[in-house]
Amino acid sequence: MAITIRKYQKSDALALLDIINYNILNATALYDYTIRTLAQQEAILEAKIQAGFPVIVAENNGAVVGFGMYAEFRFRQAYKFTVEHSVYVSHNHQGLGIGKLLLSELIHLAKQQGLHTMIGVIDAENQNSIDFHHLFGFTTVGIIKESGFKFGRWLDSVFVQLILD
Repeated sequence: MAITIRKYQKSDALALLDIINYNILNATALYDYTIRTLAQQEAILEAKIQAGFPVIVAENNGAVVGFGMYAEFRFRQAYKFTVEHSVYVSHNHQGLGIGKLLLSELIHLAKQQGLHTMIGVIDAENQNSIDFHHLFGFTTVGIIKESGFKFGRWLDSVFVQLILD
């Protein structure tokens, strides 16, 4: 398996939509309830790109198998050196190192942009993702109890942080 990481292209939107909608319906990686349309997903991605933030994809033999991105953490000016990232891998391709490639590239891009810190917000039930982030030097900096409600239960949000400088 030869995974390549590249910039997002508009022709990738449908594959990314499939990954996102799978997670909306089947996981707590996203706290959304309603699947997105292609137009909604394209608008979200285009807004990030227009704001100067990267969207990258992982490709295996011409097929998109994952993607990652980051954007502003909060909308106040003093947060301009802090970003919140997301990494998603197709449920059929997890455990193959794709997430590592994506997160490594996002960290590299954030450093190139002169950013100071990267934040991840992870559902507390997703210990694999928390451990994954710790491998990259992220530390757990807080937990917001019962901050989300999905699948008939309250969910806790774990905040992880990596200082980039």
